[in-house]
Amino acid sequence: MEPRRLRIFFLFCALVLPVQLCEIPRMNSDLIGCLNRRLMSVTEDLSKELNPSVYMALRLSSDHNLKKEAQYFHRLKNAFQAKEKSFLPAGQQVQPKTGHLALYLLALRAACQDMKTREMKRLVTRLKHDLHKEKEQIGPEEKGHPITNYYQYSLGVLALCVHGKKIDTHVIQKLINAEMHNKFTHGTKLSVDTEAMAGLAFHCLKQSRLYTRSIVSALLQAVQSVKKKILQAQTPEGTFGNIFSSPLAMQVLVATGMSNKKSECSRGMNALLGTLEHNHDNLMMMSQLLPVLHGKSYLDIATMGCQAERDTLQQHVKCPESSVTALEHSIFTIQLSVQHPSSHEELYNHSIQVPSGSSLLDVLGKAQNQGSKLFTFETRSTLQGPMLTTVMGIEAKDAERSYWQLLKAPDTSLEKGVSDYRPQDGESIILKLSHQ
Repeated sequence: MEPRRLRIFFLFCALVLPVQLCEIPRMNSDLIGCLNRRLMSVTEDLSKELNPSVYMALRLSSDHNLKKEAQYFHRLKNAFQAKEKSFLPAGQQVQPKTGHLALYLLALRAACQDMKTREMKRLVTRLKHDLHKEKEQIGPEEKGHPITNYYQYSLGVLALCVHGKKIDTHVIQKLINAEMHNKFTHGTKLSVDTEAMAGLAFHCLKQSRLYTRSIVSALLQAVQSVKKKILQAQTPEGTFGNIFSSPLAMQVLVATGMSNKKSECSRGMNALLGTLEHNHDNLMMMSQLLPVLHGKSYLDIATMGCQAERDTLQQHVKCPESSVTALEHSIFTIQLSVQHPSSHEELYNHSIQVPSGSSLLDVLGKAQNQGSKLFTFETRSTLQGPMLTTVMGIEAKDAERSYWQLLKAPDTSLEKGVSDYRPQDGESIILKLSHQ
């Protein structure tokens, strides 16, 4: 065959033959079904905070319980509308709620809601307004930061893109510039979560056909940059950054068409399957994981039709028990200390005894309840779980980009939050006010 015809033949094959993307072995379908049912059970637990990510995960699944999904969406919509009254007060300036609003808009698209109503148009306008405020706060040459953070900024861009809305190119360019200037960090470390969310936004924008050739070229470069950083962040165990950031990172690889033949893909999938066997209980991680296990990403919400869906989720399959078991009778001793934010002197240093299997949040609660009033703390509820905001009267402030860092002595940053991390006997935990 002539060289020219041979090239045409291979091009034809590339276009016609299906690409084998990152896939889950069928033998693990029961484990995936168990994760699906665990998330479905969350929708029936009235004590759990309503989470648009849980709903999106269930909608992106290949198996459904349509009645329970509809009931959860109805509760989600009612709860959001009650909070949304503060979103557009006449003549008032309100701090952006970019991430929360973006997740809700993604959930609306996953439910195939009519976005042409006055109420829905108002929500889209609000998100555009919030992104403009975020953009202005970043300032020239990306020396500043968004009012919230780049994760929420990226999520807002993604939500508008999934809805097919054209976004101001200045808003897009700020996100591209932040990627190219390595702004997606948490402290001194790469934030894989932020990279992944930005990567999904870049890829969605690139595919939308709404922008000039120069913008598309910059978006393509940004996608490639994100993928490179994510792959470089893969650990020997196969996770990307850590187990909590891996599902969103894998969504990027799935969305951008990484081949199943790539070792990074298979190692990443094996690591994710390991999370099912260990039965983690972080709702945000599980809700970002389920779409990946069905070969999808948040970008697939854009093409959902909500037609011809059937109730296919099996309820009577034996699943592993939750990893949160009854606390054992043995007692662990945890050393807890608090460093002064400026002098690094210890404001608090005491041994705390708790039942084995206790979370770090349990340790903090025990320290506070010992009666001496030497130690106090406060948390704020987030969709990722409780976040430590104040320790011994010292508050971490978003405006100052400060946060309470959790360390295992001497200087190992914990990859989990206060409710997810379970210290081992004899560990020394340090609470340190740090800056991003």
